Amino acid sequence: MRLFAFGYGFAAEALARRLRPHGWAIAASCRRPEDAVRLQDRGIEPVPLDDPARLAAALATTQAILVSAPPTADGCPALKALVPALATARAFPDWIGYLSTTGVYGDRRGGWVFETSRLAALSVEGARRVRAERDWWQVGRGMGLTVQAFRLPGIYGPGRSTFDRLREGRARRITSPGHVFSRIHVDDLAGGLEASIARPRAGAAYNLCDDLPCPNSEVVGYAAELLGLPPPPEVALADARLPPAAQRFYAESKRVSNALAKAELGWRPAYPTYREGLRAVLDAEERAP
Repeated sequence: MRLFAFGYGFAAEALARRLRPHGWAIAASCRRPEDAVRLQDRGIEPVPLDDPARLAAALATTQAILVSAPPTADGCPALKALVPALATARAFPDWIGYLSTTGVYGDRRGGWVFETSRLAALSVEGARRVRAERDWWQVGRGMGLTVQAFRLPGIYGPGRSTFDRLREGRARRITSPGHVFSRIHVDDLAGGLEASIARPRAGAAYNLCDDLPCPNSEVVGYAAELLGLPPPPEVALADARLPPAAQRFYAESKRVSNALAKAELGWRPAYPTYREGLRAVLDAEERAP
């Protein structure tokens, strides 16, 4: 069995860790020679995107494809690279997973969103994800491919969490009444993807997130407590002078339901709230050499 990752990042690496013990080989796209070396050092087969024949050959023996590269103004870059290669190879992988974002739902003023909720992206990035989801599903229907999308909130894990910002003095406890958001530990994300690979469904969309949407200031305060640090002082959103990306984050407030993934995939987050997730991150960091 082979997983091909278009964009080998935080999520793809976590999925690879879960699949390898079950005999899966891992391949990933690359654009630069130094990226190929980095992948080879991790035991991953690098597949240059500027070599169509090699890309088609890799996809011919691939059972699962994970697309995590973000879309641009021109659409999803993976579509332009993979669709011709799949056609050339006459390849029909069992599963194609596209990593999207809960930003496709826009702002719900703290209300719940489900996979059937209306898509109302507020940001350019969210609108591009909406387009990419639809493009992938259209290609799936046209080519007979099993494509599913995963709508993700903020992803955290070892090396990418509130702990890092606290240690660097960058963490802020910004208060915005009524603002909540969801998140997911990277290992829970990988678990959801693995469950979907075992139960593929063409045209499916799944929210993968934890069970406790809450304010970011609450997460920062708890992380500081675990580190034995004083929590950063609270700052009102109006006084925070945030950069544009952070302003977009606070412009949206919603609670994301993971009920469908639980019901259809039999998936359960190992870290149902940020408390269990942050403790696991700290434990992993303390065990790391």
